[in-house]
Amino acid sequence: MSGQDGVVGDRLRSFVERIERIDEDLKAMNDEKKDVFAEAKGEGFDVKILKEVIRLRKQDQNERDERDTLLDLYLRAIETAPALTAQAAE
Repeated sequence: MSGQDGVVGDRLRSFVERIERIDEDLKAMNDEKKDVFAEAKGEGFDVKILKEVIRLRKQDQNERDERDTLLDLYLRAIETAPALTAQAAE
């Protein structure tokens, strides 16, 4: 590393300015994303479901299939549990 006011300072400033530009870009993209969600909502789409669709599309197909299988299994187990409990009480 060089002195405090030499090359190191210039390089450090370069990093800081690049990060600041990225932060500004991210803010702009997040604002744009909010606008798209607002537009979808304005056209009658459920934003919560839209976000869920986006989340699911990011998942690997095998992960999604395994999750859906387990979810279905658990739901069926819960649905049949009261019937088994009622039979046991008789």
